[in-house]
Amino acid sequence: MQIYNKLVRDKIPEIIESNGEVPITHILSDEEYKKELEKKLYEEYQEVLNATGKNRIEELADMLEIMKYLAKLENATLDDVLAIANAKSSKRGAFDKKIFLENVIESNEEK
Repeated sequence: MQIYNKLVRDKIPEIIESNGEVPITHILSDEEYKKELEKKLYEEYQEVLNATGKNRIEELADMLEIMKYLAKLENATLDDVLAIANAKSSKRGAFDKKIFLENVIESNEEK
């Protein structure tokens, strides 16, 4: 027996059954679901950091899927999240120029 104790995609139990195995599952409460989505987002984040090339794109897609359901818990859609991201890019800029801010000399400090 393998122990997973984690949120999985909806078709995973069917896939396990098609392999002749028996998945033991239960449906999460809303609070448990939110907590498990957050854990899954962190898991996917770690996988993004460790992946390269096409694998990294796959992991980013997984991360996006989790973000879609976290947004849904806030009564929003991924399109809503993207609209906010685009508005922030318009107002504050994006990350195209690769600017790294080292520090800021405040106006009352000596230069």
